[in-house]
Amino acid sequence: MLNLKGLTLAASAFALAAAPSFAQTTNLRIQTHFSQETLSGQMAGEFIEDITAMSNGEIQVEMFYAGSVVKAAETFDAAATGILDCDMTGGAYQTGKNPAFQFTGDLNGGYANPYQQMSWLLHGDGYTALNELYNQYDMEFVGWWIPGPESLSSTSPIRGVEDFKNWKFRSPPGIITMIFENLGASPIVMDFNEIFTALETGIIDGADAANLTNNIGLGLYDIAKHTNYPGFHSMPADHLACRKDIWDAMPDHHKAIMKIGMQALALRNTTINEVKNAENSVILAEQGLNMYEWSPEELGKYRSAVQAAWVEFATTPEAESLLNSHLDFLRGIGAME
Repeated sequence: MLNLKGLTLAASAFALAAAPSFAQTTNLRIQTHFSQETLSGQMAGEFIEDITAMSNGEIQVEMFYAGSVVKAAETFDAAATGILDCDMTGGAYQTGKNPAFQFTGDLNGGYANPYQQMSWLLHGDGYTALNELYNQYDMEFVGWWIPGPESLSSTSPIRGVEDFKNWKFRSPPGIITMIFENLGASPIVMDFNEIFTALETGIIDGADAANLTNNIGLGLYDIAKHTNYPGFHSMPADHLACRKDIWDAMPDHHKAIMKIGMQALALRNTTINEVKNAENSVILAEQGLNMYEWSPEELGKYRSAVQAAWVEFATTPEAESLLNSHLDFLRGIGAME
């Protein structure tokens, strides 16, 4: 028989078990530039499912696709000012603020593959280096996902550097415009959702948009019958960045879930794109798409232009510091002299 003390303890235990949970919730509004139909858009949705499940529903996300709230280049500011909470586009859109943002996502030929670039982030103190920049703009860098080297789409052959002369193409902002201008092309910066119509109406001759698989999702090869594969010119890392006060207010386990969720997304994204690009290259070749693999000589011309542009673009202390961080890492692993 329970004594009074035992009854009290039992009642206390029952009360604790029956008490409602007051776990802290995190509600986020996130925008990506990818549409839900693309592979990357589908994977962004999987990331949301992951972090919701890992947090037992404590993290809830309202996801906006295809720049449905603001244009892709405006997403960072929309998050920083409270229209959104997080930006799931890419750092290169912010080079107008500081050229250092170019080196937050794409060295344009510096890294050979996504695994090298993720190694800098995970093992080269990349998180710290990036947040020294992001925090200046009231944002927190949370993670990367890297589909892999991109392929250009074109309505005319792109067999080598000479074919870039007078080639009008959609370009993202940043150093890529400088590189291609120096090679004789005419880059036009425009939003993702404007590319198809611009190609269809002849405003542009081609596009630097995404990799082979995502280009299919965007419908670009319905019009542009020339591409390069494997890609070489660009390997952008899309980021997740959240407003600093939102991030700081999250409990530590939510922060950990967000970071680990992004790392899981990065691995799935890189590997599935590698598989899909290989499969789609066979299908596209059978359908008559012209695919050009550049010679070592042509690749050398491009990389010379890239390395000159790095130095020319790194015009602020933050840009110089980030560039040097990447280059020191690449030299340290023997990937660059």
